[in-house]
Amino acid sequence: MTPSIPIISAAGAALLFLFCQPVAAESAALSSANTAWILTSTALVLFMTLPGLALFYGGLVRSKNVLSVLMQCFSIAGVVSILWLIVGYSLAFGEGNAWIGDMSKVMLAGIGRETLSGDIPESLFMLFQMTFAIIATALIVGGFAERMKFSAMLLFSALWMLAVYVPVTHWVWGGGWLGEMGLYDFAGGTVVHITCGVAALVAALVLGPRRGFPNQAMPPHNMTMTFIGAGMLWVGWFGFNGGSALAANGDAAMAMLVTHISAAAGALVWYVSEWIRFGKPSALGAVTGMVAGLGTITPASGFVGPGGALVIGILAGFVCFNATLFIKRKLKIDDSLDVFPVHGVGGALGTLLVGVFASTQLGVFSGYGFADTVNGMGGQMYVQLVGVLATVAFTAVVTFVILKVVDLLLGLRVTEEQEIQGLDIVLHEERGYDNL
Repeated sequence: MTPSIPIISAAGAALLFLFCQPVAAESAALSSANTAWILTSTALVLFMTLPGLALFYGGLVRSKNVLSVLMQCFSIAGVVSILWLIVGYSLAFGEGNAWIGDMSKVMLAGIGRETLSGDIPESLFMLFQMTFAIIATALIVGGFAERMKFSAMLLFSALWMLAVYVPVTHWVWGGGWLGEMGLYDFAGGTVVHITCGVAALVAALVLGPRRGFPNQAMPPHNMTMTFIGAGMLWVGWFGFNGGSALAANGDAAMAMLVTHISAAAGALVWYVSEWIRFGKPSALGAVTGMVAGLGTITPASGFVGPGGALVIGILAGFVCFNATLFIKRKLKIDDSLDVFPVHGVGGALGTLLVGVFASTQLGVFSGYGFADTVNGMGGQMYVQLVGVLATVAFTAVVTFVILKVVDLLLGLRVTEEQEIQGLDIVLHEERGYDNL
């Protein structure tokens, strides 16, 4: 007996639904727009380190040490990338517990081309986060520039990334205890800037000052190089903060806008502060103030509006400028390239100010009102303070231990004669400039 037309039609429709459903679900799950934006952001963040930070730092040191700084930034990018692939990503973003992730994603186990993190490929999310680990570790170079052995730098960077950066990342972004408390850190105030700033300060204290500090002037050897690197950092920061939205949407656009505003305000306030105090504004002050504005807005970039960003940038320029004078002139700590007063102080300041400027109670200066709806302004400020203090304490203690272990195994510092000769020729048998 021949099946009726309605039965055949129903069976065909059912088969069509079964075959087409998985394809439709997959195309709906993966966002091509978001994937394209995070691909771009990933390139921008790596661009911040290579060549941005390398040129920025390279121009700030003396000519006899320029290649050593470039080599350190370049080598850190390689070492951190390999360690992030092998175990770093798994420990940071694996399920684990409140303190550290598990080993389920070692060597990207179980992650293929079709595996998603939200609506982007997980391989892309892993790569994006890798670039954050790279620049956080590379920023510490500024604290011990011109005096650490290359071998010691490599071992320290590897151990620090695994023992400090990875756990703090898990605490905040990987499902750990700070994230569960409700800490607001959109793009790395605690995870990147406080950790690298505190680590640089501890390294400067453990190694001691450069020969001649503070009596001998040690001006940047090439401000043109530093300016080029600073411009790359400013542009790359759009990927750093805007990409942290993990989507091509209004949050990313606002994060980029407030990032730019804070950078501009930080630069202006810093060199005006110099102008008032010393009689002239400097190019070095302009670029350093810009970086202070960028670092300070980073944790707040996804939570505040333009008015809040303007105030944060102004405070960044003023507070970080005075913190630099206090560290160098009052405490006489040779944090060579001002990593702690710019990134450590700026990161802490920005992390605390999220609790203020994310509140709708501030009218035109407010952001999205998260602090009102979740914890209230006072409650959010408490959470932010806990995050800052925990990150500072953990980073300081573990960094100190790592430095002592590396010193025991390899020795941290070059000899006095090697420091006088310069690390370029002593450690790499090369010179940055043939005519010197």
